[in-house]
Amino acid sequence: MTTRPQPDGREAYARFVPLTTRWMDNDVYGHLNNVVYYSLFDTAVNSLLIEAGALDIHGGAVIGLVVETHCNFFESLAFPQRIEAGVRVAQQGRSSVRYEIGLFAEGAQSCAARGHFVHVYVDRDSRRPVAALPDAYLQTLKTLTP
Repeated sequence: MTTRPQPDGREAYARFVPLTTRWMDNDVYGHLNNVVYYSLFDTAVNSLLIEAGALDIHGGAVIGLVVETHCNFFESLAFPQRIEAGVRVAQQGRSSVRYEIGLFAEGAQSCAARGHFVHVYVDRDSRRPVAALPDAYLQTLKTLTP
């Protein structure tokens, strides 16, 4: 028998990123459309990488490609809520990282959604996995490990 996933608390995450919802994020049911959660995951992780100087989206030699993603939904979020995305590194390989993200309504103690995605870091030109993550990434990932 499979155990039903449960929401995480704030203590499960190493860093938080404030995010805003937009009018267009709501669907006809009055809450954020499911695909928006994945966009918020991507925004939270890449914001942290850019802020730390690890990711240069315009000219960096290394970029991350998403190869796996998943989300569990616990409560609805909707515009105009403010969201706090908790981020942690769950697993780190030679050229890949599994990020786990919890989306919290501003001030909430339990996440409304929890998910993950796996980035494989590749050479921008060849799109082949890098031999090892650059030091800037390694330093940043340390700050995301609880």
